[in-house]
Amino acid sequence: MNITCIHANAYPISFRICSRVEIGKQQCSTTSPDRYLSPWLCWCALTPNSTLFHRFLAEVRLFIIKDSLLVSERSGGSLVMESSEKRDGIKSRLPAEAMKIVQSLACCWDDIVDVDDLQVIRLKGAMTNEVYQIKWPTNEERSRKVLVRIYGEGVDVFFDREMEIRTFEFMSKQGQGPLLLGRFSNGRIEEFIRARTLSACDLRDPDISALIASKLKEFHDLNMPDPKNPLIWDRLRNWLSVAKSMCSANEAQTLRLDAMGQEIETLHKCLAANECVAFCHNDLQYGNIMIDEDTRSITIIDYEYACYNPFMFDIANHFCEMAADYHTETPHVLDYSKYPGLEERRRFLRVYLTSSGNQPNNLEVDKMLEEVEKYTLASHLLWGLWGVISEHVNEIDFDYMEYAKQRFQEYWLQKPKILGS
Repeated sequence: MNITCIHANAYPISFRICSRVEIGKQQCSTTSPDRYLSPWLCWCALTPNSTLFHRFLAEVRLFIIKDSLLVSERSGGSLVMESSEKRDGIKSRLPAEAMKIVQSLACCWDDIVDVDDLQVIRLKGAMTNEVYQIKWPTNEERSRKVLVRIYGEGVDVFFDREMEIRTFEFMSKQGQGPLLLGRFSNGRIEEFIRARTLSACDLRDPDISALIASKLKEFHDLNMPDPKNPLIWDRLRNWLSVAKSMCSANEAQTLRLDAMGQEIETLHKCLAANECVAFCHNDLQYGNIMIDEDTRSITIIDYEYACYNPFMFDIANHFCEMAADYHTETPHVLDYSKYPGLEERRRFLRVYLTSSGNQPNNLEVDKMLEEVEKYTLASHLLWGLWGVISEHVNEIDFDYMEYAKQRFQEYWLQKPKILGS
């Protein structure tokens, strides 16, 4: 098997995976890109706890090229566990391509007791993809884990997968999220981050909310190498067109889809003058936020919907997500009594602004809050349309249509209060 090593400075170096017998005969060499990298220096042959191993990982990202599958290494994600099964019991759910990469990874970790002794755990809370945790016992205190993400059927209408992967890799290089360990035709394998995924109630915790606000500002300051044009309005128009094409006449009438086009244009006109664009996550619900309990550091994950947008849309969308709890018996039901109160929203915005060194006064905070509230209307329209489309293309157990109806209902309820008409 051949390995292509991508150095941190983007120098490609090729070498061969050797057997353990061969490895013992080799000389240790350097990882410097301008010197020969001997076959001895193979990531799967090194002791995971060795100094050389960690130095090697710090220097390079590895990709195993075999049967057009790309794999890179690091250990390490989280959601909520639903059930645990041995590989034979879950084999039909995981594509053969994914299992091939998973087994290749397992063979490269010396601390795994038995590469065939793996557990596959379905994680709840994902509404666009199916997410599984793969877990192996080790001879160390901690088990080895990776995440397998299987893309939902028909959801490519929502985003560009190649753009998502570019974003994923960019975020990894910035130290902002998990590494990409492998790709297969309808999914990917990710680093497992050893941190806790937030729960719905965590978003209301003042200390955690402050951490999120600061992290979101850091996210918005990233210079993602994409055209810096806001996509929210084109995305709304495109999703409306798709939703109309999928709905029956009765559904379209019930959902008032024929009126949505004018609503989008009116909202765009209202907000166009104050569009401050930044790289946005666009789906900052609690399941996409993780916290390290020891360091209290926040990690934002899952970049499927990430793109340049008005940064106030991202904040507004986060506020709207506080009405959701996707881990109940009725995960589609939204409770808008949980929408953050005035002082809670002010506190979030103040932390957001001060995290970059500014000292905003109350007038500045309130002015920003007024604009953020307008973007909640765009959030309701966007995710309402998402729900309508998902009802027709996604087989995940979630009542997308009822979710959509609630988002549209909140839009029509809040519009006169926010816009005065």
